[in-house]
Amino acid sequence: MRAQALLLYLTLLQTAGAAFPEDTEPISIAHGNYTKQYPVFVGHKPGRNNTQRHKLDIQLIVIMNRTLYVAARDHIYTLDMETSSTEEIFFSKKLTWKSRQADVDTCRMKGKHKDECHNFIKVLLQQSEDSLFVCGTNAFNPSCRTYRMDSLDALGEEISGMARCPYDAKHANVALFADGKLYSATVTDFLAIDAVIYRSLGDSPTLRTVKHDSKWLKEPYFVQAVDYEDFIYFFFREIAMEYNSMGKVVFPRVARVCKSDSGGSQRVLEKQWTSFLKTRLNCSIPGDSHFYFNILQAVTDVIHISGRDVVMATFSTPYNSIPGSAVCAYDMSEIALAFTGRFKEQKSPDSTWTPVPEERVPKPRPGVCAGSSSVEKFKVSSEFPDDSLSFIKAHPLMEEAVPAIANRPWFLKTMVRYRLTRIAVDNAAGPHSNHTVVFLGSERGIVLKFLAKIRSGALNDSLFLEELNVYNAEKCSIDGVEDKRIISMQIDSRSRSLFVAFSSCVVRVPLARCQRHGKCKKSCIASRDPYCGWVSEGACREITSDAKWPFEQDVEQGNTDGLGDCQNSFVALNGRVSSPSVSPAVVSVPLGRGRVLKDHQEPLVSGSSETQQESAGVIRETFHRDRDQMVPVTLLAIAVILAFSMGAIFSGILVYCVCDHHRRREFPMSGRKEKDCAASRRGSMNSVTKLTGLFETQAKDGRAEQMLTPLMNGRLVNGRMLIKAEQHLDLSALPTPESTPLQPRRKPSRGSREWERNQNLINACTKELSSMGSPVIPTELPLRASPGHISSVVVLPLPPHQSYQHEYVEHPQQRPDDPAATLEFQTLRSPCRGAEEEVVPPRVPQREASLVPPAVPQMGKRLDMHSSMYARGFPMSSGLKKQHNTNSSNSSHMSRNHSFRVETPPPAPQRVDSMQVSSPGLGLSHHPSLSSFGSLSRCGARQMKPDVPPKPSAVSYCSKATSGDSCT
Repeated sequence: MRAQALLLYLTLLQTAGAAFPEDTEPISIAHGNYTKQYPVFVGHKPGRNNTQRHKLDIQLIVIMNRTLYVAARDHIYTLDMETSSTEEIFFSKKLTWKSRQADVDTCRMKGKHKDECHNFIKVLLQQSEDSLFVCGTNAFNPSCRTYRMDSLDALGEEISGMARCPYDAKHANVALFADGKLYSATVTDFLAIDAVIYRSLGDSPTLRTVKHDSKWLKEPYFVQAVDYEDFIYFFFREIAMEYNSMGKVVFPRVARVCKSDSGGSQRVLEKQWTSFLKTRLNCSIPGDSHFYFNILQAVTDVIHISGRDVVMATFSTPYNSIPGSAVCAYDMSEIALAFTGRFKEQKSPDSTWTPVPEERVPKPRPGVCAGSSSVEKFKVSSEFPDDSLSFIKAHPLMEEAVPAIANRPWFLKTMVRYRLTRIAVDNAAGPHSNHTVVFLGSERGIVLKFLAKIRSGALNDSLFLEELNVYNAEKCSIDGVEDKRIISMQIDSRSRSLFVAFSSCVVRVPLARCQRHGKCKKSCIASRDPYCGWVSEGACREITSDAKWPFEQDVEQGNTDGLGDCQNSFVALNGRVSSPSVSPAVVSVPLGRGRVLKDHQEPLVSGSSETQQESAGVIRETFHRDRDQMVPVTLLAIAVILAFSMGAIFSGILVYCVCDHHRRREFPMSGRKEKDCAASRRGSMNSVTKLTGLFETQAKDGRAEQMLTPLMNGRLVNGRMLIKAEQHLDLSALPTPESTPLQPRRKPSRGSREWERNQNLINACTKELSSMGSPVIPTELPLRASPGHISSVVVLPLPPHQSYQHEYVEHPQQRPDDPAATLEFQTLRSPCRGAEEEVVPPRVPQREASLVPPAVPQMGKRLDMHSSMYARGFPMSSGLKKQHNTNSSNSSHMSRNHSFRVETPPPAPQRVDSMQVSSPGLGLSHHPSLSSFGSLSRCGARQMKPDVPPKPSAVSYCSKATSGDSCT
């Protein structure tokens, strides 16, 4: 029967071990409205104005000789722990060490912010009985000094802090003195690339780790250094090289070096460690697939628990995963045993890491200390053979990881949104100094207190005693900024206080809150706090080791059978509830975590029966019975989501209506403008060529000048020539895009003859129109038009008192060979004209006249002269111009300059960008150098199109006229 019961017990134990442990609930909770009464240090001196605040930037706190040292920015404060507790703690001495202005200027030149260019104290150690060793960042130029402990006066000269102190206050570092030597772990450069474990000072040679070797250190974050027996142990986390193929996997590590190490030989590991080894720390939940906590946060010193030397450490999950924290304990003997196991190696960069066979390990075994019992013949490490030194240089990593005690964490916290980052342990708690109480600090200013129990080397369930919110927002916040991260924690057993350091303050927290239980015996016993006991006076008091009065407590079981309930008190055990009798004065206060606490003053006692009746460790929401005072979270979330959704939909509809209204208002005008522009950009010059026919028709009636004079007298509006609406023009001869017939495609062979006929016709027309005083556009101008363009002359009569600059502007977004390219006529006002000569013409309604006809894509090739002929720069004098001028008059003249001197046929000419007409002579000058678009200031070029009715396509083409034709 006993065998079957034992088998069933083992089966249940194994089944329970396979499941993920649940969080336990604290027996009692102390919120901020209760802990705000604890004294706080904010950097003030007694008798001074306490209203002034400045940022402390506390880096660490250390207890030495009954004095608490606070290392901050540019200052070190000393606090006397024997003083009585008050509302505020004042410092007794202050050491000021600021960076020199030269160092600050250099720091600013390196691109650092002014708040970073200070002296942050990062190392504060007791070097001897009466001296302190202090190192600071010193504006990114680390330095170290020695001071007297009693007076804080400087001793000796300042030395370099390189490899002893980090450059940046954000960089992690550890340091300790052992046998008069300084062991430090930090970075040695400004960019924090070279991480090092370093030994300096004392009478031993200076040693360091191998530089820039990822097998030794790969981006480490140092947490703690421990002096134990013949070794110095360093605890840190780093990127695991053995899992480099899986990305940046961070592992917790422990490394050790021998105190007697003096470096290698001149051939191998000179001035470097010959005993450096490292291995992994295993803090995981066992199962088919282990759940690891790999981010090492904090480690204690070596503490003695139940006859074993152990270190306790806090771990957490990675910062990009779900939050979770665990506390694991490691036996120092297990750590030492791991360094005697197999080595690990990687044979090639692409291969996996495998253990090294034992037969390949050289003798003496790498990693042992020189002069030890196993290697007595090697008195110093420099005498080790080269093969042993070379092996340890290439194989610093061990195969086996260090297991945690009981192969599982002592304490878990996974159902909260913060991580546990600090730890402090009192291994002599209680009146008999036989209990271990652990305090854990978090990122949210919350301190957890639990009781660790070890029996026969096995781990029992730890007891979660208290949850304390110790951050004082009223005193610790500066300008409304709250930094709740706990920087450091120190326990002072004599004053029974826990000092919790934040970046801007230090809070002194009692180890226990026995007075909260008052005169309720049941509440006092059920708290299971080793610091509290029920005394014969009928009260719950704090029990010390030298207590002279009898007391009663039950830390192991917390048995309250036979004890009556107390009024105005509430006690709940972990999974078992004792229902108290509550007086009418009890106030129910809902907690943010879903529990309802009942207390007559404040919600500081343990969780309610509603929560405790559920399974222990599971956090569930519990709402108040009065529904009018409490709104369910689900209903509130649904209401918020619906409100945002309805607001977004309404806003979208409103924006759509407004945009649609503006679009409808602007659509008719923009559509009509785009239609006109599209029609004008079709880029035909066949209508331009028909202007000759137009002029012929008008010349017969003697009305050529009457037709064109209103066009030229029209005022420019935005670069366009507008026709006055009240002038009755006979524009029936003008072609339109609708009435102009498409010209047939011309053969390339007839191009030259057609061009000559056009020139003769233009010259004939010029003779008859010269008496009108109108300038004539020469045909050799490089007018750029569509491929179907035929060179022609446009006769524009101008009054003698007006002068214009005419410019043909080509669109930069269209290529020259684009069939849609058009010829635009731009009129620029002469800069010599005064404002008094400008006459504002009436605006033409709806349409604008344009002399640019649409292009016909079916037309043949264009025979023009290429602009490169003009770019060659043949100078022409005024006399030469007159020789080539076929039609000259007193009011205008036209110059020709044909050059066919090249061997190859000249390319088609292009129109020049501008020509200038001056008054009164209206002389026409040709400027080949102004072919660049950027050479002239541009006005808005807009096309002119007369508003004429459609005309039958009965107009004869001017290009088909014979050489004997005239304009009549």
